[in-house]
Amino acid sequence: MAKDLPDLTHLAQPGAEIAVRVTPNARRAGIEPGGPVLRIAVTEIAEDGRATAAAQALLARAMGVAKTRLSLLRGTKARDKLFRLD
Repeated sequence: MAKDLPDLTHLAQPGAEIAVRVTPNARRAGIEPGGPVLRIAVTEIAEDGRATAAAQALLARAMGVAKTRLSLLRGTKARDKLFRLD
């Protein structure tokens, strides 16, 4: 897992919707903030939802919330995903 994550606690508001673009099978996991969409790189492959789960865990850690509070609204099998904080 990435050690140097950006501080995304300002996004941790109930009901917030976070658009992300996931890059699976990356050399290093990390989050690149900026722009309307967060770019999340994960080392997991895009198979059986493993990359999505890794992206969810990384995003939750950067936001300072439990990963169970993030629900996937859109993009189960796509690179572009939309998460909502419950």
